[in-house]
Amino acid sequence: MGQLDSKVALVTGGSSGIGLAIARRFAAEGATVYLTGRRKAELDAAVDAVGDKAIGVQSDVSKLDDLNRLFATIDARSGRLDVVVANAGVGEYARLGEITEESYDKTSDINGKGTLFTVQKALPLLPDGASVILLSSSSAVQGIPGLSVYAATKAAIRSFGRAWAAELAGRGIRVNTLTPGPVATPGGDQARAAMAQAQQEEGGPAPAIPLGRVGHPDEVAAAALFLATNQSSFTTGAELFVDGGITQI
Repeated sequence: MGQLDSKVALVTGGSSGIGLAIARRFAAEGATVYLTGRRKAELDAAVDAVGDKAIGVQSDVSKLDDLNRLFATIDARSGRLDVVVANAGVGEYARLGEITEESYDKTSDINGKGTLFTVQKALPLLPDGASVILLSSSSAVQGIPGLSVYAATKAAIRSFGRAWAAELAGRGIRVNTLTPGPVATPGGDQARAAMAQAQQEEGGPAPAIPLGRVGHPDEVAAAALFLATNQSSFTTGAELFVDGGITQI
């Protein structure tokens, strides 16, 4: 028996990286998993990778019409959501003086607005005792040049988690924040390459990861599984760092 047998889960931004790893782990533990993504080809490939427990719904979390369609689909097919993983997010490397309005709006709309309305529109489908997991980032508690907008949106997500945990505690709905550090994903690799180039040009050292390596998406998925199940039944409003110690040591 899996830890999520008979459960229904949603993972936004499930086409690749951490979201895909979480979807695969949840499905392996018995959950029916809805995945979202903006690009159909990548989403279809992710559904194939997760297997017959996966249902893909192409959507952009920053667009409320897309979210309405997503939750109408979940309601019609499953009638409830036991676990919500608000994972969809973007980040672009740009130092102060180089930040564009377009980049700011995109990052804020997907990371902030998208997370807020994903959870809000999921509420009618959440039974008492459900689990909501918000994806933040270790950059939210570090001063990393070039990531100020991304870090600010991820810090906002942590604040959402505290407030929503308090608001939903009466229904036994747990809201926790999962905060990865450097993880080997397409987006993470690209961001680290940009930062490494800038640091090399400026002669500054890159921050060291105490465990001596970047993380793997499956390691973040294992932490998400803990927060999704009754293994974390007395945990809400918390922030769980999976960052190799980079913010802790």
